[in-house]
Amino acid sequence: MSASTLSAPAPADDARITLRGHLRHTGALVRRNLLWIRQDPESMADALLMPVIFTLLFVFVFGGSIGQALGGGQDQYVQYVIPGMIAMMSMTLSQGVGTGFSQDFNSGVMDRFRSLPIGRGSVLFAKISVELLRMLFATAVLMIVSVAVGFEITNWPGLFAAVALSTAFASSIMWVFLTLGVIMKSAQSVQAMGFLVLFPLQFGSSIFAPTTSMPGWLQAFTDYNPLSTLADAARGLMVGGPVAHDLWVTLGWSVAITAVMAPVAIHKFRTKS
Repeated sequence: MSASTLSAPAPADDARITLRGHLRHTGALVRRNLLWIRQDPESMADALLMPVIFTLLFVFVFGGSIGQALGGGQDQYVQYVIPGMIAMMSMTLSQGVGTGFSQDFNSGVMDRFRSLPIGRGSVLFAKISVELLRMLFATAVLMIVSVAVGFEITNWPGLFAAVALSTAFASSIMWVFLTLGVIMKSAQSVQAMGFLVLFPLQFGSSIFAPTTSMPGWLQAFTDYNPLSTLADAARGLMVGGPVAHDLWVTLGWSVAITAVMAPVAIHKFRTKS
């Protein structure tokens, strides 16, 4: 991307760039990232294969036993786990924004961006926008596979609301991984740190199984785990059940994480030497 694609004299900071300028810069960078994906389609492998593998794995390996605990069988478990997996996609694919950001730093791409007269926040917003598109693609694949294994979509507005809620939460988590992508030295380090964060949050939640049989101390953790509230809210929206409390708690987590981590990520990006 050439400097002429964006704007002329380099401003001293983001405050001198108008909202229209920020939007134009973000749009140009989103197009750049999408073109990169088109040139490297293998970068979409995780978004394509992860929902397929996880759906088949949990439904056919654990579906029978956990389904019986739920008072049914595999069909009952499918209705339980699929909304939770929408929540899982929002977290798992979010770490890709951090590893990709770190790779761009190590390859020198970010040095080029920071030398151009563009809003610093535009670079980060563009990254998040493209990763959200990847997440929506993965969610579409997940729903296709889910219907194939027996999931019944009885509430289309609830499904779209669950996806929208998952997207809002994913956008907040991406600020965390963008910060890791700036401060950590390699994509491998970001990925390793991501797994250390992801595994306790995903498996210490109600995504894959009810929390009633967990030890008391673990149930206390799941009560404050945003992935539990996201999974429960998605479950209520898609297959019925309580929604309001989990919905507002999830939105509260999303707003709080964004409010704290977005300024940190932008500041670290602007001041990284």
